Amino acid sequence: SGKPITTPTQDITLGCYYLTQNPRPVTRAGREQERPMLFADREEVFFAQGEGWLKTHDIIRLKNPDFGRDTAFGNKDKKVIETTVGRVVFNEIWPTEIGFVNKPVGKGLLGDLIWQCYKRCGHVRTVKLLDDLKEMGFNEATRAGISIGIDDMIIPKEKVEEIDRAQKQVAEVEKHYRRGVITDGERYNKIVDIWTHCTDQIQNVMFRTLEHNAGKGEFNPVWLMADSGARGNRVQVRQLAGMRGLMAKPSGEIIERPILANFREGLSVLEYFISTHGARKGLADTALKTADSGYLTRKLVDVAQDVITTEEDCGTTKGIWVSAIYEGDEEIVKLTERIIGRTATDDLKDPMSGKVIVKADQEITEETSAAIEKAGIEKVHIRSVLTCETREGCCARCYGRNLATGQSVKLGEAIGIIAAQSIGEPGTQLTMRTFHIGGTASQVFKQPQIKAKTDGLIKYVDLRTVTSQEGTHIVLNKNGQVMITNEEGRELERYNIVIGSVLTVADSAKIKKGDVFCQWDPYHVPILSEKAGSISFNDVIEGVTMKKELDEATGLPSIVVVEHKEDLHPQVILRDEQDQVVANYSIPAGAHIVVKEGQKVAAGALLAKTPRKIAKTKDITGGLPRVAELFEARRPKDAAEIAKIDGVVDFAGTVRGKRHLVVRDPKTKGEEEHLIPPGKMIIVLKGDFVRKGQQLTEGPVVPHEILEVCGPQELQEYLLNEVQEVYRLQGVTINDKHIEVIVRQMLRKVRITDPGDTRFLWGEQIEKIEFEDENKRIIEAGGKPAEAQPVLLGVTKASLETDSFISAASFQDTTRVLTDAASLGRTDTLRGFKENVIMGHLIPAGSGFPLHRNIKVELLGEPVEEALPSLTEAAALLKGQSAA
Repeated sequence: SGKPITTPTQDITLGCYYLTQNPRPVTRAGREQERPMLFADREEVFFAQGEGWLKTHDIIRLKNPDFGRDTAFGNKDKKVIETTVGRVVFNEIWPTEIGFVNKPVGKGLLGDLIWQCYKRCGHVRTVKLLDDLKEMGFNEATRAGISIGIDDMIIPKEKVEEIDRAQKQVAEVEKHYRRGVITDGERYNKIVDIWTHCTDQIQNVMFRTLEHNAGKGEFNPVWLMADSGARGNRVQVRQLAGMRGLMAKPSGEIIERPILANFREGLSVLEYFISTHGARKGLADTALKTADSGYLTRKLVDVAQDVITTEEDCGTTKGIWVSAIYEGDEEIVKLTERIIGRTATDDLKDPMSGKVIVKADQEITEETSAAIEKAGIEKVHIRSVLTCETREGCCARCYGRNLATGQSVKLGEAIGIIAAQSIGEPGTQLTMRTFHIGGTASQVFKQPQIKAKTDGLIKYVDLRTVTSQEGTHIVLNKNGQVMITNEEGRELERYNIVIGSVLTVADSAKIKKGDVFCQWDPYHVPILSEKAGSISFNDVIEGVTMKKELDEATGLPSIVVVEHKEDLHPQVILRDEQDQVVANYSIPAGAHIVVKEGQKVAAGALLAKTPRKIAKTKDITGGLPRVAELFEARRPKDAAEIAKIDGVVDFAGTVRGKRHLVVRDPKTKGEEEHLIPPGKMIIVLKGDFVRKGQQLTEGPVVPHEILEVCGPQELQEYLLNEVQEVYRLQGVTINDKHIEVIVRQMLRKVRITDPGDTRFLWGEQIEKIEFEDENKRIIEAGGKPAEAQPVLLGVTKASLETDSFISAASFQDTTRVLTDAASLGRTDTLRGFKENVIMGHLIPAGSGFPLHRNIKVELLGEPVEEALPSLTEAAALLKGQSAA
């Protein structure tokens, strides 16, 4: 990720954090001193401290050493700064370019400081600084004399209230369930959410209590350790003094009764028993996953080993668009993080002033990226390995900065191997992560609402809405969006809106920052009526397509649509006054119909609801195999159907027990048919407008289909985002460019669809470069070029299908690779890494790169063909041999 790796940990961090902790007012002989003492320089402060006048955390005033100077962390405006004695001691070892750091320094800030020191003062000074820092950290940690006793784990008084409140809410939910208002799945989801929320609240309250140390005068050691990043995290401390929270069953589901006790109070036998599974699973996982992770790294190294920077600039004008990544309304990855160290494709201008921030083909630095963010630019077009046009390897401009040095990448750098290791190494962390929290359900609690981040005008994009009696707008289709624009119509924010959302602000209306304009039910996917009318059912047959469930708890009947084999389609039909059909809605299996036959409904009324899936814990055990699945380009089980064209959805009966879904393009009149098996949940409704590549049913998407339908660019984006999401859940940052290098290798080949006049065969898989060269040759000769479509290969397959048979044989299936190569009479040009290592040559990277580039091939005269002996001569020879 390009962050410094030599950041201090544990004791050193703790020492620095204790030293720079927030000040306490100085007391003199029992009464508080109004004005802190003023000092001219550091020496005076040390003298006063040595004489016993000052303690480490006393407030003092100091003549500002950075006044009028530009530094990384200093304040250049004030002549006198208020600080503490400890911070003066801490700043003693830092070079003047850093400035006076006047805040508590935890692990994160230490990393930033070291990075700034490296950038501003160079290598030698940073090495000296790290030595001094180690010395000071250990020294101060020893002098602080921090120790932990059981009394330091303070259980907050509010814990009892929070648990009471949660238990009341749970009782309320149970009551609703017994009355039949909600289904069992919803009850479970709601209870898990209530407890997750309760645990978070207790955690926050507990940290506040620990920070103030229950009103005692000194710092709480447990809080110091967790807050500085020296040891332990919030979740672990919560288990010590808050509550342990929800646990997962062996199957991965969450047990809805949380462990209310913490380690200080002690667990009951039952609570302990529930916990044991999580702890054991963690240890077993660790042992098994280390091997998997190593294997993944090996596969990645093998596929990317011959990607080397071979030229300065390939001269391409292509690139990829990047923007910040949001989850709900929370920004998880800033735009700046994604563009620092990359090359801009075009001039980037400030939209307000029109001033150029970054010129085309220039590297985006920390300073320019901050300017881009300040200018409010939402997305940036950057050069990428994915669109690089270098014939072999990649060019330095498309790759950007080498994260290991912070400078632009040099020629002959083995970026493929760096990429493979950067992705593979955290894999081992991903596997270890499970067991630290010991199976505590790491459930993500989502807020079912969207707030505006800026003032502006609301614009609906692709939204079908109906106005309810309360005057709100109910969204009837999926994948609509709401945009917030400024007065000039420039887009400021954009949100995807879920079906069934209630929008409280009309189209083109004004909105203020912080207003909630959209809310939805997080437990249900609703099916809503678009018009008013009376209800009638079709194919809703008791015992065949639906069953009436008497809810055990409530005794009230509810209609649930069930899986069925026959050619039947349960539908709710809306008729107007004249008994004409106005609309019909297919009801999927598992949905609860909430209206009765003959009932009159208004537009926007709820007809049926499907419970959203029950929450399982997102554990990286799903993570490492998920990364492998993406890189291997496997077709997932129960894959989703995706739309092949833009168009409107329609249902056309059933064919052989499968539902027949048609997408019609109103412009070109073209149509695409999909047969959907009965168990699949269809997530589009009749009359919905769908875009190319959009999901029609639930389930994971097949990457090969994205490539076929939407093209390579969308596929690259999909793979990049999916891989990043797995790592992000674990709090691991990996730079996008590493994943791009691997994805590029997976898309090297094309499959011939029409050979034209070329030497290729139909259906043959060949390298893109070879394909382009051959076509160029044929076009120059006036022939018909070949046509091909891109192919996605998994990393194992891509490794085995490289040009070099030596490299492929050293990876897997050695006998097969060698027999194929021998029978086809292949030659190996020894271009990549592995083949040269195996042959004992210098590798074509690093210092061996210029040697390989500047090799001169000299012919020592013409090759001489040796004449074969004639038949008579051969016979004489043989005779002579046999006589001998």
